[in-house]
Amino acid sequence: MERATHSPSLNQSYLLSPSRASTTRLHSFSFTRNLSPSTSSIKLQRSSPSVSSSGVSLTRCNAVLSNSSSSKDVTELADIDWDNIGFGLKPTDYMYVMKCNLGGEFSNGELQRFGNIEVSPSAGVLNYGQGLFEGMKAYRKQDGKNILLFRPEENATRMRCGAERMCMPAPTIDQFVEAVKATVLANKRWVPPPGKGSLYIRPLLMGTGAVLGLAPAPEYTFLVYVSPVGNYFKEGVSPINLIVESEFHRATPGGTGGVKTIGNYAAVLKAQSVAKAKGYSDVLYLDCIYKRYLEEVSSCNIFIVKDNVISTPEIRGTILPGITRKSIVDVARSQGLKVEERNVTVDELLEADEVFCTGTAVVVSPVGSITYNGKRVSYGEGSFGPVSEKLYTVLTSLQMGLTEDNMKWTVNLS
Repeated sequence: MERATHSPSLNQSYLLSPSRASTTRLHSFSFTRNLSPSTSSIKLQRSSPSVSSSGVSLTRCNAVLSNSSSSKDVTELADIDWDNIGFGLKPTDYMYVMKCNLGGEFSNGELQRFGNIEVSPSAGVLNYGQGLFEGMKAYRKQDGKNILLFRPEENATRMRCGAERMCMPAPTIDQFVEAVKATVLANKRWVPPPGKGSLYIRPLLMGTGAVLGLAPAPEYTFLVYVSPVGNYFKEGVSPINLIVESEFHRATPGGTGGVKTIGNYAAVLKAQSVAKAKGYSDVLYLDCIYKRYLEEVSSCNIFIVKDNVISTPEIRGTILPGITRKSIVDVARSQGLKVEERNVTVDELLEADEVFCTGTAVVVSPVGSITYNGKRVSYGEGSFGPVSEKLYTVLTSLQMGLTEDNMKWTVNLS
């Protein structure tokens, strides 16, 4: 699929037209914003709406930022403590919403003010868990203006695969990517400064139509919202401590462990809560049949390194096909490292030279210790091992635009 690597130019972004109910179709505006230390004003001039090639209705705004004391362009940032944002929800300005009936196609997407949504008590997502989500990140480049997305088509493809498993219609890849672009640009003041974090992007697909008997919902909502975030684990990039769980399991063969459905995450909360109460960072799950093969951590994939050979559990239906996981495998091989995707035993884990996790939220996180059946095994000297550090550096430099993207994975929004 041929993809565009640049969004509309900096003087175009996406905004919502005013409405009594704070939800409306999108229209195109040109506006001038006069900024002063205490106040700002926005002048809106209505013009014709625009529609993307995928049929998604977008609001396009011609934005001119001017300061009363300077004629230079100003990149506005939200007024928060960027040094201490942590990993938690911070309400932003806009979200993207698109609907479709069962058997239909998504169309007429729109940006709305971020806020609560109204849904029937008998919605399929509430009664039968008919829902999927994705996790993505946007980074601000060193120039302070350009913003990078990382492999958004991969998230779109994964959502479409999950939707097929959950009997749900899904946006096309183009619709998904355009919705993400529109949401990020509408909330670009919430993208952290370079080196301060990232803008976490959460696309949702839900059965919002009312249904009483067990059946697919009659209506579906695709929604994208965002929040600025820092490190996922409180340890930051310091090593985390995991405990191996052999009684609770996150997935079973033939189930939904291989798709990013909402129920998979509720299922891990019990074991995770117990582990955190004991001082562990998270839980590492084993397969539910033999209870000896590694699967994944609650929200990330697992890798081990032994004698410079990287091994990770193969994708076999019970493990989420992580996009960061896939990227790390490709990066490692491009660096001349051997990578094996296979069954990995807990005994191999305990004998490893390095252990690390990957995921959108954590990116690459070194594991400092594993506890299994009361036995604690430590790795490294309180930091990354040499292999995981190299992979972390290569991947994050690419994601943040610090190095040339020879993999053609990033999408530039300017």
